[in-house]
This record gives sequence, C-alpha cells and structure tokens, in this order.
Amino acid sequence: MMRQRKTFFTENAPGAIALLSKRIHFVGIGGIGMSGIAAIMMKQGYRVSGSDIKESLITGKLSSLGIKVRLGHDASYISDAEIVVYSSAVREDNPELQAAKAKGLRILKRAEALAQLMRDKASIAISGAHGKTTTCGLTGHLLLQAGFSPTVAIGGILRNIGDNSCLGKSNFFVAEADESDGTFLYYHPDYSIVTNIDREHLDFYKNWQDILSAYKKFISHTRDGGCLFCCGDDPAIRSITRGYKKRMLYFGLSGENDFYPRNLLLNEFSSIFDCYYRDGFIARMHLPLAGRHNISNSLAVIALGLELGIKPRRIEEALDSFKGTERRFQLKARVNGIKLIDDYGHHPTELRATLEAARNITHKRLLVVFQPHRFSRTKFLMHEFAESLSLADCIILTDIYAASEEPIQGVSSEVLRDKIKEKHPQAEVIYVKKEKVIERLLSIVGSGDLVLTVGAGDIGKLSDELAERIKSQNTF
Repeated sequence: MMRQRKTFFTENAPGAIALLSKRIHFVGIGGIGMSGIAAIMMKQGYRVSGSDIKESLITGKLSSLGIKVRLGHDASYISDAEIVVYSSAVREDNPELQAAKAKGLRILKRAEALAQLMRDKASIAISGAHGKTTTCGLTGHLLLQAGFSPTVAIGGILRNIGDNSCLGKSNFFVAEADESDGTFLYYHPDYSIVTNIDREHLDFYKNWQDILSAYKKFISHTRDGGCLFCCGDDPAIRSITRGYKKRMLYFGLSGENDFYPRNLLLNEFSSIFDCYYRDGFIARMHLPLAGRHNISNSLAVIALGLELGIKPRRIEEALDSFKGTERRFQLKARVNGIKLIDDYGHHPTELRATLEAARNITHKRLLVVFQPHRFSRTKFLMHEFAESLSLADCIILTDIYAASEEPIQGVSSEVLRDKIKEKHPQAEVIYVKKEKVIERLLSIVGSGDLVLTVGAGDIGKLSDELAERIKSQNTF
C-alpha cells in the first residue's frame, strides 16, 4: 500500500522550490507533539520557526537543528510566516495567533499539520485513552528494526532513538493520534490501532456517548484495504465495532481475541508470553516492559507487524530490544535498597495499572508521589482517583498541575486527600507542597522501599532531583 511521496500542501507547493520557500511558524513549539512535527518538517526542507513560553531541553534540541526558537509570544514573530501551526495549549488570545488571523494566514491545529504530513503515505495511527505513546513507540521501533525506514511522530521520547520523531526514507508514517480534543478525526490512516476507551478528557467531551461517537468515527476513517486493530477486552470497543465492515483484528489478554497470550510470566521490569493467533502459536515473546497492560498493547504491534509481512523472528527481536519511552514506568534509580520509578500516568485507570505493575516488584513499602493533572480531570474523576491511589502503602499528594486551566472552586489535592481518607480510613495519605516533597519523602523513605513519582505535569523534574538525592545518600 505504498503511495507516491508528495510535498506538504501540494496544492500550494507543486515543486521543490515552492516547498523550500514555505515558512511555517509553530506557536508552542516546545510541546512534545509540536516539536516532533517541527523537526520532521525542518528535515524535509521547510523553513521552520517557533515560539514557546520557556526554554527547555526540547527547545534547545530544536535550536540545534537550525530552527529559530523565540521565548515568549509576540506578534512580530510571525512577520514572514506563511503558515502558522498552534498547539491545543495555546489560548485564542495569543498575540501570534491573533496576528496570523489579522493577516489572513493559513492557521492549522497541530493535528491538522500532522494529518497533512501523513496524507498520501502508508500511515499507521495509534489512539486510545491509555497506552498510546508506548504502543506508538513500539510500532515505530518495530518498523525501524525491520528495515521499513518509517517517519515516526510520538508523544514522548523513544529511548531507542533518543527523540520523539524521525524522518524516514520510505512511504510509511507512524503517528500517535491524540483524542483529547477530537483532532484525531483529521486522520485517515491505512492502519489504525485503538488500545482502549475510557472516561477521559471530560473537559472536552460532553458525555460518555460523545466519547464513543468520536472513536466510532475515528475507526471508520481507516482506509479501504487497510486494517483496524483494537482491544477486544474493552467492552466499549466491542460495542462500537459491531457491524464494522472493513478488515479488523482484535487483540487482548482474553483467548476470545484474534491475538492473545498464553503462559504469561511477569517479571519486575519485563514480561514473557506465548503469542497466539486464533489457534496457532506464533512465537514466545520477551517484552522489556512491566505489566499485563503492556502485554496487551504489544499484541497490537505484533498483529500489525504480521499484517505488514514482518517475520515472527524479526518481531521477536524488535520486542526484545525495545527500551521503552521516557516517563513510562521508567526506573530512575536503584540504590541503597531503594527503587525509584517515574511514570506519566495521570488517569485513574493508568494509576491502577502502574500500581499493579509495581506490586510485582519486590519491595517493603510502595510510596507514591502523585501530582494531579488538570483541575477538570481531578473534579470529574475524584472518586476513581481515590480508589486507584489506595493501592499504595503511602500516598503523598502535591499541588494540581493546572496545564492551561483556571482553578476550580472546591477542587484541590487537599480535597482528594480527604476523599481518600473518607473511603479508606486506614490509608496513609498526606498533602505536601511541591517544593517540600523531596525533603518530606527523604525523611520517611527507607531501604527496601519502592517509590513512584506519577503525573503528567512537571513532576518528572522532581523525580530527576529525587533520584540524584537518593544516589547521594549513604544510608537510610
């Protein structure tokens, strides 16, 4: 299903000279999704610039590629831009966005720009409430290892390549399809993967039916001649795929799926399982990722690989060599009998899966430092957060990371703490301001403890500092 490679916005840029003349400005270029697209376009020959509110490792990397990155936001930054791309975190009153509208420039959401890059490619889009980044990273890694030379755009750092994107030489394009604001409906992939559906992004979606309708439309966008891969263990997915007419394969932990595992062996940071397709044994797979949920996600990638004609032995080798993605159950330190793991989980379902995986690791106590992400998510899922976090032996809650939201009256980490205590009176749970978390944790952690820092905000930086502090301690 190989298509001829075309240039971006071919209706406006029919040749190489026109392509190189395009100047594209990214508002919020430091975001993990935006930066990957910007880097790909820079490597394709576009003239790329961008702005972001603050300097970061990502903006530094983009600058090293030759992309002009300015700090802050100012209307003058788009002075010679022809196309402006903006992220979902950018407000409508952003001066660059306002100036672009006043000048009549073409303005695209991040997903629209990515959809343009994927157009006329043999595209693979991975979506789902949870597990997108790991599944997308594993998909990209498999195709890279199998010699497909794909272009890849991931919502995280793929540790095998040390980046969140790469420009390939073939017509294959692997991308993470973000459902958070409905923009995954811009994509029309040849191959679609849906890992699960959950009550998430309730600040955007009106209700559960609205979420299901969006996913149903997304899977309908899979092109004729391609294939849909979806988790058959998820009742919501089963409900929206009834009557689906195009080619589809189910994956999951249950033997009722097309692809499923047997003889599972769950280790501390890896898994081993026999992969089956219906009644036929494929291979015994070694996956360097913890948790049953990652076995399920890997089955989607195995199924895709076989659909693309990749030999089972090559798939085995790719899975075995996968290093994961940054901040996905990532071991940051193992010293003085203490293990520190950092994870991006920010939804109750993700927290539960992460804590269940952690329970498979030998430890004396499981200590969790959780930074809630967004006031709206904390409000809508307060009960579910309380249940998931109760799996830990000690819970340290710190301030809610607002992202682009305004505070909501009556929603705070202190309220979440009280909810946990109300439902689980014996739970050891405390609230600590972020700047005091490290000192508080170091005062209570001891040899044999397993510490998890969890959240989608800036808690990853706290985890890095905590790792250094733990390593510098001689005894506990």
